[in-house]
Amino acid sequence: MHDLFNKLLILRTPGIGPVKYNALIQKFGSVDAAAESLNADIEFSDSIKREMDLAESLGIKYICDDESFYPKLLREIKNHPPVLSVRGDINTLSKKSVAMVGTRHASAAGLLFMENLANDFVNHEYVVVSGMAMGTDTAAHTGALRGTGDLQTIAVLAGGADYIWPLENERLYNYIIQRGAVISEMPVGSKPIANNFIQRNRLIAGISEKLILGEADLKSGSMTTAGFALDYERPVYAIPSHPSDERAAGPNRLIKQKKAILCQGRDDFFQNDAKKENKKLSPKNDSELLDKIGIIPVSESVLTQLVKKSVSEIKCELIILELSGKIKKTDMGYVKL
Repeated sequence: MHDLFNKLLILRTPGIGPVKYNALIQKFGSVDAAAESLNADIEFSDSIKREMDLAESLGIKYICDDESFYPKLLREIKNHPPVLSVRGDINTLSKKSVAMVGTRHASAAGLLFMENLANDFVNHEYVVVSGMAMGTDTAAHTGALRGTGDLQTIAVLAGGADYIWPLENERLYNYIIQRGAVISEMPVGSKPIANNFIQRNRLIAGISEKLILGEADLKSGSMTTAGFALDYERPVYAIPSHPSDERAAGPNRLIKQKKAILCQGRDDFFQNDAKKENKKLSPKNDSELLDKIGIIPVSESVLTQLVKKSVSEIKCELIILELSGKIKKTDMGYVKL
């Protein structure tokens, strides 16, 4: 506890981040000596104790970068956070993970795509990492939590691990700490400020082995996250969208610049599994019917005209396609997933 106290004392000192933290340790030879060199007054020392007491009362744990639970890929990044606070199951941090990010103002089709893809990753034993913002982040976490069991998703926060933001996601936050983990490098009890979101995005990219970029305009935080992932030499997959939509500008540009891999769905990641599933569930001639279904709902009557078959003939194929996760039935008709 004494070592953790001194690490936090250094990190919570105004103007000191991971870079200066590491420089101080190198200069003075140890954490204790570096902390002592700061000559912290009693009031500041007491504030560190209060933070640690608050964390303990909330069941929040601190994980240092020399401990086994510290995320392996994050540790590889230069000037990574020396200490993380974690609320939830720390075992979640040891699993392979994928980052999924995008705009807060995603389209209905974009949200559905990300939610289903997140669920596919969880079903293949990945943890889904996102930032718990509204829109795409929420869809990613929600899709992950649709899976069975625990250790499903990690939310990286810009404030303290106890600070729920946005407030609309309070229920989601509680689900995440029950079946995954919330992490932060910020002090427990602190509110998020604008600059912290960039740090949060850095962690989202750093903790994950790959990143999926959904709808995002060019100046969005999600594009910053994708930039970090590229800097860390992690593969970035971008989901394309209609060129006239500003939300498509980010992923479309990365694909055009060949900085991102075109992402069209689960088959890009789980091809062998998909082939096995298709053998069991898909009819030999399902491609014609599937080709007529897109993101805009289409009714059974319209489908019968498009493929020149009766309702009874396509009914079985539709059920199989729905069971295989390729389409979904809505009030307006069928849509492709």
